[in-house]
Amino acid sequence: MAQILQRKSNQWSCYLREEWITSVYALIAPGLNEGSSSLGIPSLLHRNFVRGGRNLVPGAEASRSGSNGGNIAGDLDSKITTATRGYQYHAFRKYSSLYCKLGTFSRVGDLSSNHFLADLASAPTVHGVDIKKSFYNVFNSRRRNFMSMDHELNVLKDDVKTGSEIFVKNKKAMEELLLDLQQKVEKVRLGGGVKAVERHKSRKKYLPRERIDYLLDPGSPFLELSQLAGHELYTDDLPSGGIVTGIGSVHGRLCMFVANDPTVKGGTYYPITVKKHLRAQEIASQCNLPCIYLVDSGGANLPRQAEVFPDRDHFGRIFYNQARMSEEGIPQIALVLGSCTAGGAYVPAMADESVIVKGNGTIFLAGPPLVKAATGEEVSAEDLGGAALHCKISGVSDHFATDELHALAIGRKIVKNIHFAGITNRSSPSNVMSEESRDPLYSPDELHGIVPADARISYDIRSVIARIVDGSEFDEFKKLYGSTLVTGFARIMGQPVGIVGNNGILFTESALKGAHFIQLCAQRHIPLIFLQNITGFMVGSRSEASGIAKAGAKMVMAVACAKVPKITIVVGGSHGAGNYGMCGRAYSPNFLFMWPNARISVMGGAQAAGVLAQVERDKRRRDKTEWSEEEEEKFKEKVMQGYDREGHPYYASARLWDDGIIDPADTRRVLALCLSASLQTSPKETKYGVFRM
Repeated sequence: MAQILQRKSNQWSCYLREEWITSVYALIAPGLNEGSSSLGIPSLLHRNFVRGGRNLVPGAEASRSGSNGGNIAGDLDSKITTATRGYQYHAFRKYSSLYCKLGTFSRVGDLSSNHFLADLASAPTVHGVDIKKSFYNVFNSRRRNFMSMDHELNVLKDDVKTGSEIFVKNKKAMEELLLDLQQKVEKVRLGGGVKAVERHKSRKKYLPRERIDYLLDPGSPFLELSQLAGHELYTDDLPSGGIVTGIGSVHGRLCMFVANDPTVKGGTYYPITVKKHLRAQEIASQCNLPCIYLVDSGGANLPRQAEVFPDRDHFGRIFYNQARMSEEGIPQIALVLGSCTAGGAYVPAMADESVIVKGNGTIFLAGPPLVKAATGEEVSAEDLGGAALHCKISGVSDHFATDELHALAIGRKIVKNIHFAGITNRSSPSNVMSEESRDPLYSPDELHGIVPADARISYDIRSVIARIVDGSEFDEFKKLYGSTLVTGFARIMGQPVGIVGNNGILFTESALKGAHFIQLCAQRHIPLIFLQNITGFMVGSRSEASGIAKAGAKMVMAVACAKVPKITIVVGGSHGAGNYGMCGRAYSPNFLFMWPNARISVMGGAQAAGVLAQVERDKRRRDKTEWSEEEEEKFKEKVMQGYDREGHPYYASARLWDDGIIDPADTRRVLALCLSASLQTSPKETKYGVFRM
């Protein structure tokens, strides 16, 4: 019995059983004094447990003189030795013992809750006391009290004062950043400009985002990725990198969309266009998402062919990825809505199924001008590679569409038919996320005022966690150890997650704690959420002596090897090796997003300026040249300006160091959709290399 009582999940029922039996006994004791001696009054007074004819409480009497009480108690004993089924056990055991003595049970049967409640439903009134009602009242009251206490234990207490001067100041600073972000996003959504858009629409063609919208389930969300790709990257504007990518639902199935924007440089592929296309395919491969390619492209950008064509992660990798994903059973679907020239012709040719639009859609390795130059043949684009040719003669395309809307409708039907094939029998987003999800107790909009306007000021990451997790409930792990790293379990839209958040510099203890927690989540197949706001690992002689490099390596290895979905949100700084330990881009998180206030660099600008100034000062001392304070300050200022520019989230997003910049208030929704996408695959076993102990 002592061993059973040690079961943590049943602690509250141990508390309940004595309370209930005492309450019931107090109600029926007067009647028992008038009853037959066969009721076993001494046993009731001592609240014995009868087991096999002997007392578990030494010195107590055990009356078994009831008509069937003894047999039932013996039967109960045999059940007790094997049954420990949930929190009802202890209370039910006491209740069953009491009724065995009262002789009111015709059977004990299984001690599972269903059988017990069936017996309880037939329990009679004893000496004017409704035993069933009494049981329910006490049982439910105690259970509610305990569950309420348990619920309150893990609710994050938050003392953020939304009316304070600092909150208002922070909120104003964040809203200015968001306004600037919104203006830039609206600009890239215009594509290649008014004239290019008008010319495109005059051909009865839709814009890439409109095409995606027609494919999506009505009212379902669409998470566009890397909207600022290519921002100020080239002398020419390249809105969204000339391609639109994102995740949305078609017939309840999350899909990856890759849509060329022909209004931007004719839909040709710049280096960043290739990188963005490959990143979309990487996510699709990681998450088992069907790929829908909306093709309308002139192929590689010829002036930049050296940066687009020959290397491993250049244009040819797109088709390699298509082949490998198709091999893995990840559907590849192409809708040819415009030009599909040169290497781009392989996108529909290598797709599992393809659709082509009459009149606008063309597929050929060389267009009419090149054909004429090479062979002297004069041929129209439609005759060379139009819908009729490829659907009736060549067989390159599978479905003939009369116009774009027809093609998009066929595309939806193709995805619908995937379900019937059974090759992507994964959970839909609605099934992955539990219907029992609860909103946070604190508004996510308050995140605007929590993040300090000055990046040098720290804040408690728990204030962020409280506004993104269900019910603001967070079961913190190792709260008192390595306190500069916050770890714990929570739920987002009902989905269990492990959260790793920074509350300062990573010390040896913090790194060890992080490695331990990440291993736990990997073993239990729990997705990991990283909230980055890190300046790096602690430096100095004491840290080196404590093994900071060794501890940091453990955390980095745990992050690298954990085969669970990993999603990283940069909510502040992301500097040095802290970026690695907190699952930066190099560690292949399923998704990585940044807040508008985020900064990313090998170290802070001021620190870099100090280091480089020291190097320059030493050099000048060796060369015996002077360096005035004014010159040194100008030197430092230039370094800091460079770091500030290169550490800005726009700079990072333009180069696809992230998957996009998001409004902090949207973090919970973004995480929910990313979790849905990431959980489309089966859990994998995590294995580790050698940990240096």
